Amino acid sequence: MSSHVISISVLGLMFVIATVLRVNMGALAFVGAFLVGTLVAAMPAKAILAGFPVDLFLTLVGITYLFAVAQNNGTIDWLVRLAVRAVGGRIAAIPWIMFMIAALLTSVGAVSPAAVAIIAPIALGFAARYGINPLLMGLMVIHGAQGGGFSPISIYGGITNKIVQKAGLPLNEMATAFASLGVNLAVAAGLFVALGGLRLMRQSAPAAAAPQAVAGGVLAMRAPFGARTVPAQGAQVYGDAEAEAGLEERKTMARDRAALLGSEAEAAAAAPAGLYQYLTVGGLVALAVLTLYFKLDIGFVSLTIALLLTLIAPELQKRALGQVSWPEIMLIVGVSTFVGVMDKMGTIDFVGHSVAGLTSPLMAALLLCVVGAVVSAFASSTAVLGSLIPLAVPFLQQGSDVGAIGFIAAMAVSSTIVDVSPFSTNGALVLANAQGVDRQAFFRTLLIYGALVTVIAPVVLWLVFVVL
Repeated sequence: MSSHVISISVLGLMFVIATVLRVNMGALAFVGAFLVGTLVAAMPAKAILAGFPVDLFLTLVGITYLFAVAQNNGTIDWLVRLAVRAVGGRIAAIPWIMFMIAALLTSVGAVSPAAVAIIAPIALGFAARYGINPLLMGLMVIHGAQGGGFSPISIYGGITNKIVQKAGLPLNEMATAFASLGVNLAVAAGLFVALGGLRLMRQSAPAAAAPQAVAGGVLAMRAPFGARTVPAQGAQVYGDAEAEAGLEERKTMARDRAALLGSEAEAAAAAPAGLYQYLTVGGLVALAVLTLYFKLDIGFVSLTIALLLTLIAPELQKRALGQVSWPEIMLIVGVSTFVGVMDKMGTIDFVGHSVAGLTSPLMAALLLCVVGAVVSAFASSTAVLGSLIPLAVPFLQQGSDVGAIGFIAAMAVSSTIVDVSPFSTNGALVLANAQGVDRQAFFRTLLIYGALVTVIAPVVLWLVFVVL
């Protein structure tokens, strides 16, 4: 058995173990990099560690640290209240408000399951209160979170852009971002029509059960939307790096909900934003300007802004660093290190040329999109992005008919849009928070929808972004 086959087999085995045993794939990848690098490729430890993505590590730490700070100081809650206030009596607008909030959270640094865990409970509560199809509401939240996931200052965007940049391929950060947002927005529009959205347009709030209100006319929101947030708790501690994240997120959401129930939470929900919240929003805007316009390193900039905001209220933020998505980061840098070992062994070139040799570059691109979608439906999307995009580098560099920018967009969206599956953390969170439904029937519906997306999405995305 050749060294290339061994390394590929180890990579596949890691996906299986991480999915079945719920072990962080990053830890498996670090051990796999050590064993394959040492025993198969005879590489010294220094050469193995050379594949550790320092810049990507810094980017992920900085972005998730800044998001934790923003959640702790109430900025996220304030932005949610502003969005919900815009609903007024327009019931049909509620699913779209939830879509936009979820997209906003992931676009500024929240990992996708964190955004879904924050939004899903209140969104599905609105669905039960106003007679909105819970499947529609849950899918709008998930597609919103995925739609904003590839902004240049997001987790998915940071991973993808760093990989593409390192490979020396043409990079268009906004192309992938708009592709993800556009596709998920189009899917959300189709779901809105198919699952009762047109009926909602003829319905107003007074016709439904009256929502609980607080001073100022703002809808009273259950936790975690109170103005105060319990430090070092909440779903942002976890990511889709681990299958058990969904269970842990539900536990922490329940603790937050219990802590914030009552009149104090209702009064806090109506509280206006303060200087700290305005400064935080200004920091997020500054992050976008400094990284997109002035091309400064996103990791250093986000850490600097997070630190400045921490110095304003050190007691509130003293545990923010513990809220960084360490399991997600462990996963990403571990897989990247293993891929680095494969690259030094020549396995990446071997696979890329083999795939291109088996069929045309167009069919090779389709194959990778399909593999990415299928694997991501059961495993981590971030692991898929970190391991499969490098496999396409050889045939993309050959000057084939496959454009790098279009393929990266198709690959990125194919590997994330399938997170509607009930086997993913996002799907599990929606299933857990749905109210007034038959759980088994709801699970089957989610499963069927997830299967359809997994089969159809990569083909459609390949046609739109690669062929056309």
